[in-house]
Amino acid sequence: MSDRPAPAFFQERFGVDDRSLERVLGTALERHVDHADLFFEYTTSDSVSLEDGLVKGGGRHVEQGVGVRAQDGERQGYAHSDEITVESMQLAATTARAISRTGGTAGAVAVGGPGRPERDLYPVAEAPTDVPVGAKVDLLGEIDRYARGRDPRVRQVMASVISQHRNVLMAASDGTFVSDVQPLVRLNVQVIAEAADGSRREVGYEGSGGRFELGRLLDPEWWRPQVDEAVRLALLNLEARPCPAGTMDVVLGPGWSGVLLHEAVGHGLEGDFNRKKTSAFADRIGERVAAPGVTVVDDGTLEERRGSLNVDDEGTPTSRTVLIEDGILVGYLQDKLNARLMGMQPTGNGRRESFAHLPMPRMTNTFMLAGEEDPAEILAGVSQGLYIASFGGGQVDITSGKFVFSASEAYRIENGRLGEPVRGASLVGNGPDVLTRVRAIGNDLALDRGVGTCGKDGQSVPVGVGLPTLRVDQLTVGGTEG
Repeated sequence: MSDRPAPAFFQERFGVDDRSLERVLGTALERHVDHADLFFEYTTSDSVSLEDGLVKGGGRHVEQGVGVRAQDGERQGYAHSDEITVESMQLAATTARAISRTGGTAGAVAVGGPGRPERDLYPVAEAPTDVPVGAKVDLLGEIDRYARGRDPRVRQVMASVISQHRNVLMAASDGTFVSDVQPLVRLNVQVIAEAADGSRREVGYEGSGGRFELGRLLDPEWWRPQVDEAVRLALLNLEARPCPAGTMDVVLGPGWSGVLLHEAVGHGLEGDFNRKKTSAFADRIGERVAAPGVTVVDDGTLEERRGSLNVDDEGTPTSRTVLIEDGILVGYLQDKLNARLMGMQPTGNGRRESFAHLPMPRMTNTFMLAGEEDPAEILAGVSQGLYIASFGGGQVDITSGKFVFSASEAYRIENGRLGEPVRGASLVGNGPDVLTRVRAIGNDLALDRGVGTCGKDGQSVPVGVGLPTLRVDQLTVGGTEG
């Protein structure tokens, strides 16, 4: 048995020590399985929201529990409990072992390791959930007054502050033993503007956040530009004309437009889909899957980013994983299970929504690296087309790669210049095919402002996206104008 104590938070609050961890893992391995692990969580979350100048909602939530997993080949047994006691852990371990295929002999377990990550990508002196609720209410009130003062056409302002402080501990039969403390904050601002004649109302939204202290969001130099952007978008949409439909050249703006890359390409590069050969990228390592110059990276090591983690939810340090390099497919995103079954190394992309969920390969911060071209010259090279500055919702079929995405801000391109704003624009296409249609990559890579949430198999996790200005030729554009 290791002489290192379990990380202090879980030991002091729940009495979780090395001896109890080793006993539970030993129970999960009583009849030999390939791997067993424990995932402990204690998360505090709170939110405050404002509408019509009044605080309309607020809440505080604590989530705690432990999940136990046993693996034999591809089969996984998983059980969890919201009580963190030796008895509940033993019961969960017995259940997980029973679900997985059994047979063989018992395995020996020794918990050891540093007990904490080797790096800290998001040090905070004060947990965001410890900031007094009055400070958050005052912030929302200032946002409401500021937004209404920007333009008389602003009719409604909705804003919210969301804070989270997550403590996790992971121990596994492979010797993993590590804990992490993960802060997360987010500010949302939505504005509704009405035309002077009352004929139309339009919405503008902007959000921001990351893994840093909440005090940053309270600074007017942070939130005022965000409110300005929400107001700008609402007023812009009042002037937007119906979008034409058809096949045309498209220029994607930097930053949040990377959500297209995330959905249409990123999910298809996750290890589970490729191991099961349900992805359009399965068995294509070493093949050209994109135009020359296209390099796609998933990087969970960026400081303070929403999608970053010191370690993933299996205790593996996150990494910078190159997925596509100069158009060639070179890798997949892996958790421990799929990496083992595919004969590859884990990349630190095993993620789960909470202790009640199994981990699976998921993205962290996914983006395309910058090219060398001037964004203005990229735009000037398109005589007629569509410029999409930002996307709203979308969906993709992993097996075929087909996607549909709606634009939240778009403009006609006329003779190499931005023309009138348009509404109702959508992109319809195929992820792998889109990558081959890339004709120009800008030198202005930008990441989103920290609002991404990714859904997969009913689980949601925070992520980041990014993109430089990108020209993609001959895409199908859906619109509201024939």
